[in-house]
Amino acid sequence: MNLLHEIGPQLSGLEQLQVMLETDRRPGIGDTLDIRLVEAGDGQVVFEAVPDLHLYNPIGSVHGGFAATMLDFACGYAVLSKMVPGKTFSTLELKVSYHRPMTKDTGLVRAEGKIVSMGRRAAFSEARLVGEDGRLYASATSSLLVMDS
Repeated sequence: MNLLHEIGPQLSGLEQLQVMLETDRRPGIGDTLDIRLVEAGDGQVVFEAVPDLHLYNPIGSVHGGFAATMLDFACGYAVLSKMVPGKTFSTLELKVSYHRPMTKDTGLVRAEGKIVSMGRRAAFSEARLVGEDGRLYASATSSLLVMDS
């Protein structure tokens, strides 16, 4: 299943994101982890989710993979917002830094992603995972390959 092809390969990335916002369409991992796209603009996006017990690791906090997934979404979809029809992207590298643990009591978190630089073949983006109180839980930088779809 290619969600972006289902939405419309003739659309720009930003138009595809607008459809996702309007229809609450998400890829499978977004459904599984209940991560929602809530804002999309030119070179920037925001995702939201609420960590809970089902995301815990054995040491009693939210698994780092949850934060990494939210940050990967934010970095990748920021780049998607700049894609023209006929172009796509793929993550080459994601570097995540964990600043503080999340628990079921953390509440709503937001992954805010934006493009750092964008070229014909490569894009670089960054994202921050913050709580409603503005506390930073994790951050990431990403390198992405831009290619023909």
